[in-house]
Amino acid sequence: MPTPYESGQLLLKLFELRRDPLLREARNWYIRSFFPKSADDVIAAVRGPESAKFRMVIGYWDMAASLVTNQAIDAKMFHDANPEMLPTFAKVYPFIAEIREVLGSPHYIRHIEDVVLAMSDAKARLELFARQFVAMEERLKSPQPA
Repeated sequence: MPTPYESGQLLLKLFELRRDPLLREARNWYIRSFFPKSADDVIAAVRGPESAKFRMVIGYWDMAASLVTNQAIDAKMFHDANPEMLPTFAKVYPFIAEIREVLGSPHYIRHIEDVVLAMSDAKARLELFARQFVAMEERLKSPQPA
């Protein structure tokens, strides 16, 4: 198991990666514009014009989570420093089995899933984010008063 210092060093490196302008743009698109209603919506993102953004966000978080599943970073420290992974996963979680089947990849984003679902309150938090995203999408679609 890594020392707290070693975990901290890796967490700081992950934070530096998140500051990359392309990843920031992709994360913004993912949270503010991507509201899948089905596995087909996710597959369309994987294969469509926003594929690079989608893959960048999902790939980053799966890579980061793999550091936890492979015990390079302490899980509690990771969760404390990376609350964004949970809402990222919440958007695809309801469709994960079908996505894996369609992509022919039974382990697709398995690291994210393992790290998120290891949290004692994961299901409740995923459901909360799902409700928040419905409200967010409605807010973003509504005309804003001038």
